[in-house]
Amino acid sequence: MELVHSMYCSVAKDPELSSESLEEILEQSRTNNARQNITGILLFDSGSFFQVLEGDREQIEALLKRIKFDSRHTQMTLLITEPIEERSFGEWSMGYPKVTKEDLQSISGLNDFFAAGQSFMQLEQGRAKTLLEAFKKGRWHL
Repeated sequence: MELVHSMYCSVAKDPELSSESLEEILEQSRTNNARQNITGILLFDSGSFFQVLEGDREQIEALLKRIKFDSRHTQMTLLITEPIEERSFGEWSMGYPKVTKEDLQSISGLNDFFAAGQSFMQLEQGRAKTLLEAFKKGRWHL
């Protein structure tokens, strides 16, 4: 087994996604991911998603193919897939730290990015890794 993490961003088809719809996505993800030993986090802000998935490369690649064709979002952009030594979110089949714009603007190395009104869709690899580290070690990691 090759342990990897993948990070992607996408745009919700419904930019005003209800909390009920988001909870539905999370519940389904948590159930499916637990069966496949996949862990990670999901962030949602201003109509866009950022997700980190961790697990066996083959299972992650198969999951990303399914996610790509999920009708609830569009413009899926894969930012990173790379081998890792250990999981950052091993206790979460799919964590969902609820963050505010102010929380995002307080992240060192990203404060200017989010303060300028940028969304997850404008992230590039370096900033995606900065965001990962903030949630891996930050106050949102339960």
